[in-house]
Amino acid sequence: MTSAEAFFRRGWCRFAFDPVLADWIGHGLAAARRAVAAPANACWRRYQGTWFAGVNVLENDETGSLDGSPALAGRAVDFIHKELRLTGLAWDRAQVSVCYPGYPRPMQGESEARFRYRLERDAAHVDGLRAQGPDRRRFPSEHHAFIFGIPMVEASPDASPLVVWEGSHERVRAALTARLAGREPAAWGDTDVTETYQQVRREIFTSCRRVPVNARPGEAYLVHRLALHGVAPWGPDATAGPDGRMVVYFRPSTSDPRRWLADP
Repeated sequence: MTSAEAFFRRGWCRFAFDPVLADWIGHGLAAARRAVAAPANACWRRYQGTWFAGVNVLENDETGSLDGSPALAGRAVDFIHKELRLTGLAWDRAQVSVCYPGYPRPMQGESEARFRYRLERDAAHVDGLRAQGPDRRRFPSEHHAFIFGIPMVEASPDASPLVVWEGSHERVRAALTARLAGREPAAWGDTDVTETYQQVRREIFTSCRRVPVNARPGEAYLVHRLALHGVAPWGPDATAGPDGRMVVYFRPSTSDPRRWLADP
C-alpha cells in the first residue's frame, strides 16, 4: 500500500526516516525545549504535570523555519503538496505536545466522567470541533488542513502514543455533511453539531480499528483532518528521556470550509 493509499483509506500514514527532516529536528529541538521551559507557557501543563499541551508555542515562521533552520521540507512535505494539493502552504506555529510518566493523572476541576474518557478512550476527538460553554457544546469552528506529527526525541512505543481510529474520517465526513446540509459554510461555525458528533463517535468506537501510531526522530506521520484520534495513557513499562514523549504538531488552517469537509 502506498502512502497515498494508506492516508486516504485509513486516515493516516507514516513516513520513513528522512535526513532532510532529521536536519530540521536538529535545529528545532532546542526551540521546542525552550518553549516547554518558558514560564509564559506554564499554563499548558495539565494533569498534574504529566502533559504539556503546548498549543502554538513553537516560534517557527510561515515556512516552518526556526532558529536559523531551513524551511520545513522533505518527503512528507512533498506528499502534502502533491497528494493533498496544498501548495504555497503557510505553516502555523506548531504545537509542542509532551507526555511524561504517569499521564494522565486526575486534573483539578475536571469531572470524573471526562477523566475516565481520557483514561479509557484516549480523549478521542476530531480537531476543530471546539467545545464551547459550560455544557461543552461542539461547533465546527476551525478548519485544519491536516495534522502533521514530527517526533522530536526517542521514546518507547507505549509512551503515550497518538492513536487513530482507521477509516473514521469518512464516517465523520458523512455525519457532518448530513448535519450541515443546506447551510452556508459561513454559518457552519455557529451550528451546534454536538449530538451528531457524539453519535458518530460511538459508532466509530464499535466499528473502526484503534491503531497506535509510533515514529522515531527523522520519521513523521500525517493524520487526516477529520479522523478521530487521541493520546493513549503512559504504559506501565514505557520509557523516555528527560524530554518525555515530545512531538511537534503542525495543523495549518484552510480558508475554505467547503474544502475542509469535501476534499479527500
